[in-house]
Amino acid sequence: MKYIFVVWGFLLLAAGLPAQTVKVTDADTGEPMIGVQIINYATSSGTFTDELGRGDLGDLAQLDTIHFQYLGYQTQVLSFSALKKQKFKVKMAEDQIFIGPPIIIESPRWDLKAQNSSAKVSQISRREVRLQNPQTAADMLGRSGEIFVQKSQQGGGSPMIRGFAANRLLYTVDGVRMNTAIFRSGNLQNVISLDPFAMEEAEVLFGPGSIIYGSDAIGGVMGFQTLRPNFQVGSSTDVSGNAVVRYSSANQERTGHLDLHVGRKKWASITSVSGNRYGDLRMGTNGPAEYLRPTYVARIDGRDTVLTNSDPRRQVPTGYDQFNVMQKFRFLLAPRVMLDYGFHWSETSEFGRYDRHLQLQNGTPRYGEWRYGPQQWMMHTLQLQSTKRTKLWNSLSARLAYQRFGESRINRRFNDPLRQIRTEQVDAYSANLDLKKSLGPRHNLLYGFEAVFNDVASVGLQEHIVSGETQPAQARYPESTWGTYAAYLSDMFDLTNDWKLQGGIRYSNYRMFADFSSAQLSLPFTDALLSDGSLNGNVGVIYAPNFRWRISGNLSTGFRAPNVDDLGKIFDSEPGAVVVPNPDLRAEYAYNGDFNVAKVFGEYLKLDLSGFYTYLDNALVRRDFTLNGQDSILYEGELSRVQAIQNAAQADVYGFQAGIEISLREGWLLSTRYNFQRGMEETDDGIENPSRHAAPAFGVTRVTYSRDRWKVVGMVEYAGKKEFEELPIGEQNKPHLYAIDDNGDPWSPAWYVLSLKGELELSEGWLLNLGLENITNQRYRPFSSGLVAPGRNLVVSTRYSF
Repeated sequence: MKYIFVVWGFLLLAAGLPAQTVKVTDADTGEPMIGVQIINYATSSGTFTDELGRGDLGDLAQLDTIHFQYLGYQTQVLSFSALKKQKFKVKMAEDQIFIGPPIIIESPRWDLKAQNSSAKVSQISRREVRLQNPQTAADMLGRSGEIFVQKSQQGGGSPMIRGFAANRLLYTVDGVRMNTAIFRSGNLQNVISLDPFAMEEAEVLFGPGSIIYGSDAIGGVMGFQTLRPNFQVGSSTDVSGNAVVRYSSANQERTGHLDLHVGRKKWASITSVSGNRYGDLRMGTNGPAEYLRPTYVARIDGRDTVLTNSDPRRQVPTGYDQFNVMQKFRFLLAPRVMLDYGFHWSETSEFGRYDRHLQLQNGTPRYGEWRYGPQQWMMHTLQLQSTKRTKLWNSLSARLAYQRFGESRINRRFNDPLRQIRTEQVDAYSANLDLKKSLGPRHNLLYGFEAVFNDVASVGLQEHIVSGETQPAQARYPESTWGTYAAYLSDMFDLTNDWKLQGGIRYSNYRMFADFSSAQLSLPFTDALLSDGSLNGNVGVIYAPNFRWRISGNLSTGFRAPNVDDLGKIFDSEPGAVVVPNPDLRAEYAYNGDFNVAKVFGEYLKLDLSGFYTYLDNALVRRDFTLNGQDSILYEGELSRVQAIQNAAQADVYGFQAGIEISLREGWLLSTRYNFQRGMEETDDGIENPSRHAAPAFGVTRVTYSRDRWKVVGMVEYAGKKEFEELPIGEQNKPHLYAIDDNGDPWSPAWYVLSLKGELELSEGWLLNLGLENITNQRYRPFSSGLVAPGRNLVVSTRYSF
């Protein structure tokens, strides 16, 4: 890391004074505004602000009427002399009600107006992230009010979208696919590798996105755009950045962050560093007593001992640390040709899997220890972008990426001297070529190619904790490779000024090889090879006569190719059950339809509604299985029921998402997001079972007040209940995670949380952020979670921008 700071020493010494340009900021937050149109209609001349919110006035200087306009914001009309009096600083106020969102960052890997997407798209802006001040990227998604987040431990967070989760959702970072061959079907924690402080914007594309993104994009696509370096107008050097410190009381969080931007005319750079330390999480006082943590296990005098928890609301063990670094460079190689390089590194400390620590066996804890080793993620990206027009494209983006994922699981039965250690590493390589071609003022083609290759290494080790002796043990995965290769074509056509039609097609070929020769289980095969293809398509129509009225419909398909986790993993899925490999797998397919309508009434009211239905065929699910004719085997000293991932079910999910925004009076805004989904799985024998990842109805209601240098938001987050009969069968067998009803059965109660947050601009560059979350100190556990949510939580942070 030292080289970064050495480089910055020379760069800062070379910095000059900024050129005279106009800077446009959000009047509410002070954040630079990107892409603001600066124009004079009399001369038809103009420009746009860059990612620092700066624009070179050029030929606009000395004019009487210069317009500053951006969708969703009130237009400003100023003269050059007025700008000079304002020291060439323009603050733009947001329209409280508009059809939005104005821009889609990454879908499909191009900057496109939301009006050109027939699917539902939501955004999480940098301004919203700053106000909400989430601890992790999982919390950032959950605060949107449109994504339900499950947590098995504090160092985690698994999003649920429209009844799907884990490897049926796709994650992208700066346009690069994050999903790997070992993304599992249960609950995923990989999203916490991302740093909210380094996030420029996030978007969620609801429903299948397989046309652009291929396998796994069934329930939706979460695209994360991290901070981008930006060129400086003129010949000088621009240096800017942010420093943040934060404290949270519920887990004694201590966080520090620094980002530094340097911009020149032909090159730019941004560095981001964040460090987090979280203690054990404390739950609230008002809720089910079953959620309390009265005891915990500690190793004393060579024995596992059950100790009384002096504070039963403290969830032991849940604390952990995290460190994130991001470094990006951008170079202007030639007019309209740019080269970008990005580096990301994230690493956590070890952290306990809290839900496993709650399991009992014959009245005593099942485990003496169960924790994840450090979760590591590294990514290098190299992207070439060109907007030089040719016969084949108007815009071109070529991207190469390399990622390395590292994770491990360490567990030991209560008072058992043998510790099981399983370590996984995935090297992921990807190449994307995306092109855009205009065939006229009303007709645009997007097309491209993709190649992805994963190399999976997995090691099992058994350690005697007294003697320190080690010996090989069963690995979680076989030595494996997984790849997919694809081509796509998407067409956008404006039938009239009001009607738009879009459609697309993609063919993907996937191939996986797994070597089981080192497996310690007696398997009827030594290797497995899967190779197949998938054809997907979508068609959508949009009616948008103006910015106040929009209707769209969309039909699409999606697929998920079997991965190494599906085919080859060996692990204890739950007490008394073991999952074994199954080489006889096929892809699962989703068929989706959705309808979206949004309407703005006057200047005070906006309503939007999206309805959807998704049918999943050949669903890959965990079901009872046999190995060598046996339905149970001895695994880690316990007789366990044999299970495997199988194409054994069909599933359907339906529901709606609704929103309302009301501008009450100047500075006041009331908004609500509400989500309802129901899902059922039907196995081959006709038995129906509620879908595991169809969350109860949930939402958020906010009242926001903005004035001058401060902003306050009061909010209530809520979710419905799930009675015992509504729980999936697998969840009914986990009483340690749920409240107990009058019949002695597990169930998930409804809950609500009241919170108040605000930010105040203390002076030029200084911002104070205060939040009081869960004001009434509710004790609640979100559906399917192992972790009880935080109790009353005071959040204090200060930011200095320079």
